[in-house]
Amino acid sequence: MAIAAANCWFSTGCTTTYSLFSTSRRPTYLSSVRKPSDDQNQAPIQGKPKKSLCKFGIQNEVSTLKFKLKSRDERSFPNSEGRSDWNKAGRSQSTVFKSLGVQKKESQGILVDLKEQQVEAGNLQNASFLNAVVKVYCTHTAPDYSLPWQKQRQYTSTGSAFMIGDGKLLTNAHCVEHNTQVKVKRRGDDTKYVAKVLARGVECDIALLSVESKEFWQGAEPLHFGCLPNLQDAVTVVGYPLGGETISVSKGVVSRIEVTSYAHGSSELLGIQIDAAINPGNSGGPAFNDKGECIGVAFQVYRSDDVENIGYVIPTTVVSHFLEDYEKNGKYTGFPSLGVLLQKLENPALRACLNVPTNEGVLVRKVEPTSHANAVLKEGDVIVSFDNVRVGCEGTVPFRSSERIAFRYLISQKFTGDEAELGIIRGGQFLKVQVILDTRVHLVPYHIEGDQPSYLIVAGLVFTPLSEPLIGEECEESIGLKLLTKARYSMPRFKGEQIVILSQVLANEVNIGYEDMSNEQVLKLNGTWIRNIHHLAHLVDSCKEKYLVFEFEDNFLVVLERESALAASESILKGYGIPSERSADLLDPYVDPVSQNEPIDQREFGDSPASNSEIVHDGLLWA
Repeated sequence: MAIAAANCWFSTGCTTTYSLFSTSRRPTYLSSVRKPSDDQNQAPIQGKPKKSLCKFGIQNEVSTLKFKLKSRDERSFPNSEGRSDWNKAGRSQSTVFKSLGVQKKESQGILVDLKEQQVEAGNLQNASFLNAVVKVYCTHTAPDYSLPWQKQRQYTSTGSAFMIGDGKLLTNAHCVEHNTQVKVKRRGDDTKYVAKVLARGVECDIALLSVESKEFWQGAEPLHFGCLPNLQDAVTVVGYPLGGETISVSKGVVSRIEVTSYAHGSSELLGIQIDAAINPGNSGGPAFNDKGECIGVAFQVYRSDDVENIGYVIPTTVVSHFLEDYEKNGKYTGFPSLGVLLQKLENPALRACLNVPTNEGVLVRKVEPTSHANAVLKEGDVIVSFDNVRVGCEGTVPFRSSERIAFRYLISQKFTGDEAELGIIRGGQFLKVQVILDTRVHLVPYHIEGDQPSYLIVAGLVFTPLSEPLIGEECEESIGLKLLTKARYSMPRFKGEQIVILSQVLANEVNIGYEDMSNEQVLKLNGTWIRNIHHLAHLVDSCKEKYLVFEFEDNFLVVLERESALAASESILKGYGIPSERSADLLDPYVDPVSQNEPIDQREFGDSPASNSEIVHDGLLWA
């Protein structure tokens, strides 16, 4: 099955894509997806071109809450790719990653005797742990980001999941994205059971499911989680990929363990690279060692004309972090970030100029205004240690006995709200500072909270926040170079800041002359800088002036007579079949995200002097 994504067609064959705006590898996902045939698709609405659906199958995650976690120094980050029965293009990327499955968590407190589960190669047919792997059937209904008051046509997909005890299953987050119904079926069973999604970890591509039916759990034995494997350890991937209805087993070895890009979550966590075959539908299925222990969750693959048989597994350390987060907070809160842009210090002259006496440390290039580090670190500081672990000049730290791994690995072992001690060199002086770690705030989000985008319609002018799903749906060409640059490289200056755009104009005599406008950032209303979509709605509601004056890029003005605009709104909504002039979240009272005493940088909102080089991972990296 091939899928249209931007200007490229993706299939289960090897494909390579290139993009002006992404310098890092971004994975895409493949799931077993069934979409409506072309003759069943909805007709284009309001003169906008019909979007081609590019969906992925989703996988169920099985997770156990009653388990003993491994120590933090044993946790690792994912460098993985996975496939599904469908291929979804992520952001622009040099090589295509396809998300196929999720890893299982490691747990020592679970019920099965591992010695009895040791299996020999070629003797898997009756292994009891295969019965813990289930097939996931999901029905998805995604938002229409271009027409944010409605949903797209539903589609279905299949994936894999596995039992982790306490009535829970683990699968991939992308397997149950935008789900309206999730069902699971056990091996050798004819009955499908309804499952509930308890939590979705978008960054780590893990989801936790539960099944209430007691019949489903009769005779079930949850999987045990094993330790992080070593290189060349044997690995077996189990799931329900394309090519048949029964369970599938493929074998290989561990090729590499390092911090890698997670396609679904736009994050970088520890991952296990394997050479076992991972195909669409494997997403969410477990990977086993030769003792029958689960060492991770299959979730994505690396696709390129130059390589083959590169699959990725989410290690049990990442799964444990997800489950412990859920158990402590009752929900998934995410992986924390330090909030700084770092540069390697490989050059001796650079280290000497910064008064760094040893061959170690990374330079702080920029600090995110929304991070706690903004009050502690300064541009030009050199970070030489993190919780007393020395940081090398290439931005790496010791890992296991004789390996090194990216500095970001240490940060990912923490939880949101944890405190870390940094050793820094500032002006030649060594200091120790305390920093609180929090989740990173994106000016242009990769995923929409609550799944449905916000919108506001004023006299036919449709305003909505810029987001990555909207960019993907509209295609980069229609968004424009300037907005794409802001989306890729700008940072928010305060929590709650958004880039608000005029996505389209619903033609009416009250907005004559503006009908052709689309995907333009609105900066001000009646001279007031717009902070977010809720702020814009508040400004419109509280306006008492005769005219509504919207200011766009390059001093372009849209002026509406206020009373005429408000009077025309009802007929415009009725004529276009739109239920409401605004999304439900904009009905709540507006709360200013910026304190009255807090200074704000006076450059344009959503603007940033960031350059392309700040995203290149060879010399610079975000922590």
